[in-house]
Amino acid sequence: MPGKKKQKRKSTQPFDVQRFLDSTGATQRIMKYERSTTVFSQGDAATSVLYIQHGGIKLSVLSEGGKEAVVALLGPGEFFGEGCLAGQKVRMATATALTSTSVLVLDKRKMIEMLHQQSAFSDRFISHMLTRNIRVEEDLIDQLFNSSEKRLARALLLIARYGKEDKPLRALPKVSQEVLAEMVGTTRSRVNFFMNKFRKLGFIDYNGGLKVNSSLLSVVLHD
Repeated sequence: MPGKKKQKRKSTQPFDVQRFLDSTGATQRIMKYERSTTVFSQGDAATSVLYIQHGGIKLSVLSEGGKEAVVALLGPGEFFGEGCLAGQKVRMATATALTSTSVLVLDKRKMIEMLHQQSAFSDRFISHMLTRNIRVEEDLIDQLFNSSEKRLARALLLIARYGKEDKPLRALPKVSQEVLAEMVGTTRSRVNFFMNKFRKLGFIDYNGGLKVNSSLLSVVLHD
C-alpha cells in the first residue's frame, strides 16, 4: 500500500508579542516597577498601550466618594491601557504593580500603525480584547448571582490562568487579602475564612507561596 502523506500539524504555540516586536525593529521602551508602585493613575493622559513582560498589574478605580474598587488583576502576556485606542483621552483606572514588574510601553501612534500593517499582531490583539470583554461580562454575572465564596474561587482561578494551555496553574503573585476582598466585594475576614477553608480542603497550598490547584474549580461549578 502506498504510504500515507503526513499532514503538517499546525503550530499550537501562542503568538509571541515580544519576539514579533523584536523582529520589526520597533522602538521599545521598557519600564520596571517595584511592588505597590503606580504605573499610571486615574485621570492621567492616555497616550500609550502597555504590555506586561513579567510580574502583575492591579487595575482599580476610585469613586468620587473615595471608595476604591479593583476591576482586574493582570499577568504576563496581557495588555492594559488600551482605552487610548478607542478615543479615551485620560486613564479610566489606576494601574499598580502587584510585584516586581516589567512592562513594555507602546506609543499610541505606533500601536495603531502596527495594528493596521501587521495582521498577526492585529489578530493577537483582537483576541486579547475579545477575551477581556468576555471576562468583564462573566465578572458582572459573577457579582450579581454568585456567593462570595464562589466569587473568591473564581478570582483565584483567573489569577492563576486556569484553562489556558500555555499558562498552566502556578504560584500566584503576592496579592493581599484586602485586594481579594475588593475584587470579590466582601470583607477581609470573609476572605480569610474562605482561604483557610480552601487550604484545609486541598484546593490551595501555601508552601513556597500561594498555589491554586485545579480542584478549586469544583467550588465554582457546585450549585
